[in-house]
Amino acid sequence: MKDKLLKWLNVALMWDFFLVLIGFFWFAIALIGKATDIPLGFDLWHKLWEPIFMPAISILMAGAIVSGIVSWVSKRLNSKVS
Repeated sequence: MKDKLLKWLNVALMWDFFLVLIGFFWFAIALIGKATDIPLGFDLWHKLWEPIFMPAISILMAGAIVSGIVSWVSKRLNSKVS
């Protein structure tokens, strides 16, 4: 059960990571476009920052912390059993 939950968590974090990565590349390209007065979607990205990208980054950080804590606790429990 725990392994299945951790596998699901890792898959969800992987997809979330790709969403954050796509958002970052979009931001970088849109920022370059804004600096050169070429409309590449900076205003749309800025509108999506709070409802999509900020929660995605928060979920990614929280998930990484939870995954690390669960892994650490599992290693501690397995070393005490052996």
